[in-house]
Amino acid sequence: MPQEMSLTEVEAVARTAHAGQTDKAGRPYAEHLSAVAEGVRARGGEDDLVAAAWLHDAVEDGALSEEWLARAALPQRTKDVVRAVTKRPDEEPQAYARRILATPGARLVKAADLAHNADPDRLALLDEHTARRLTQKYATMRGLLGLTPDD
Repeated sequence: MPQEMSLTEVEAVARTAHAGQTDKAGRPYAEHLSAVAEGVRARGGEDDLVAAAWLHDAVEDGALSEEWLARAALPQRTKDVVRAVTKRPDEEPQAYARRILATPGARLVKAADLAHNADPDRLALLDEHTARRLTQKYATMRGLLGLTPDD
C-alpha cells in the first residue's frame, strides 16, 4: 500500500488543480482553499480533515476527477469528507445537508467553508445583489447543518 500523501503534497495538488481559477471576487482560488484549511485547523480538525479542506471543491469544480480521488493515497475519511461536501448538480440543499451530517468530519469542513464564504470582507467585494443572494444561501445551509455563530 502506498504511503499517504502529506499535507504539503495535498496542498500542492490542490493549488495546481485550481491554478488559474478565481473566486467570485476575482481573487486566486487558492486563497479560499488556504482559508478553509486554516479554519478547519482552528476548529480542531486533524490532518485528514485539513487535507479534505484543501480538496473540498476539487471534484465539484472539475479540478480533479472522482477517479483521481478514488486512487489517491489519502485517508478514507479525507475521501469520504470530500465526497460528502461535493455538491451534485441539481441537488436540493436538504439532501446535501443530510449527506454532510451523515459523514463524520464533513460538518466541520463545511463550517469552515461557509465561514470563509460568508466573510463580510469577501462579500463586500461583490455586487450588492450577488452578496445578498449568497448571504441568504450560506445562512440557509448553516441552518440546515445546525451551525451556531460559534461554529
